[in-house]
Amino acid sequence: MNKVFKRTYSYTFLWPAAIIYTVIFILPTVMSFFFSMTRWTLLDWEFIGLQNFKTFFEESSLNIGFKNTVIYAVVTCVLKVVFGLLLGFFLTSSIRSKHYLRSVIFFPTLVSTIAVGVAFSSMMHPSQGVINKALAYLGIAGPDWLGDTSIALLSVAFVDVWKGVGFATVIFIAGIMSIPGEYYEALQIDGGNRFNKFWNIIVPLSRPATNTVIILAFIGGLRQFDLIWAMTKGGPGFTTDVIASIIYKQYVSGFYGLSTAGNVILFLFVIILVFPLYVYLNRKEVDL
Repeated sequence: MNKVFKRTYSYTFLWPAAIIYTVIFILPTVMSFFFSMTRWTLLDWEFIGLQNFKTFFEESSLNIGFKNTVIYAVVTCVLKVVFGLLLGFFLTSSIRSKHYLRSVIFFPTLVSTIAVGVAFSSMMHPSQGVINKALAYLGIAGPDWLGDTSIALLSVAFVDVWKGVGFATVIFIAGIMSIPGEYYEALQIDGGNRFNKFWNIIVPLSRPATNTVIILAFIGGLRQFDLIWAMTKGGPGFTTDVIASIIYKQYVSGFYGLSTAGNVILFLFVIILVFPLYVYLNRKEVDL
């Protein structure tokens, strides 16, 4: 009886979190799946089955949106992992003012995404932007960063990396600092240098941090909307349109059921891509 009471007593502490999770996540998710199969407004709805999904997949820019979403997610994920790991290694070494530098690198993460998008849109202006003016001072003709269809998406991706690499760096710093000091002592006895320390100790033993950054950065890239919308609104043409921006365009046009179906498709798209990646990375994880 006492064991049953203790087990029941411990489970009661889960109820507040379970209720909040159900109200904030489970219930809206179920409602989204339902309303994705309706033609709805704020006052009325009509069940139409899978028609919204059929219409969404007939969207002319959808193929571009899927391709841009994957390209954007891969580019931002890879760069955040690479730069985050290098900065994490640099900021855990014996350098002066490393705590101040950590704050500087993390600061862009705290700035509003819309504010960053508006600021960089001005800085990347082809004739008046400070970036091209600086390049012109060096004798280099700067491109139209956001107007050239060949580089517009990558330009936004680099801004995303600038803003998000600080968060990745913090995760890598925590992962690197958790590595036992015995590995460094053994490397020092064997006469290893800084490159050996980075390649043979930091890279393999910080894999848990690397996996975390990969998953978070990849999900963030697949779901990105606000920075792209603030900088290009999906243009020029449809060259920077992603799935989230296509959904938003449908929503502001009054196609609420269609945009809800798009959100469900994006949700399933993220799961289909991220879950196998998560399983693969966990199999490769190294235990200390």
